Amino acid sequence: MKLPLEISARDVRISDEIDQLIREKASKLDRFYDQIIGCRVKLDMPHRSRRSGTAYNIRIDITVPGSELVVKREPDEDLHAAIVSSFETAQRLLKEHAKKQRGDVKTHVEKPVARVARIFPEEGYGFLVTPEGREVYFHENAVLNGKFAGLNIGTAVTFTEGAGDEGAQASSVFVA
Repeated sequence: MKLPLEISARDVRISDEIDQLIREKASKLDRFYDQIIGCRVKLDMPHRSRRSGTAYNIRIDITVPGSELVVKREPDEDLHAAIVSSFETAQRLLKEHAKKQRGDVKTHVEKPVARVARIFPEEGYGFLVTPEGREVYFHENAVLNGKFAGLNIGTAVTFTEGAGDEGAQASSVFVA
């Protein structure tokens, strides 16, 4: 961390044990993601109820290059558990932020579209033709929702392509 850890409290007394817990968890975040600029931890006790007892709010603000990550914990009766849970959430947020920085975000790959070119219902297989003119083999078991019997030449489908024993083979064939 480039800036020192800031710990503040409102209506909560921070014991040495709680202070040490926060510092250990913040240090772990710093080892987990080494580009943290600063971290602020705020503890407060918004209200006290005779029925539900003491409730604590935890807020962690983490400044990283180009962004600020915020973890806001809903009231919890156990201060220790609330701190641990908040730092676990902060760690997940940092992991997601690091993935975005590296470009490791999931991309949605469109399934290829094709048309049924030839079908052999008695033998239980057929061939699809892609817009590029490639033929792809498919078996009746690859057709989703048991719709093999309803396929006709020219039926539009989407599919997932894989390598078969004798070339390209379609799986997860879905009637579009």
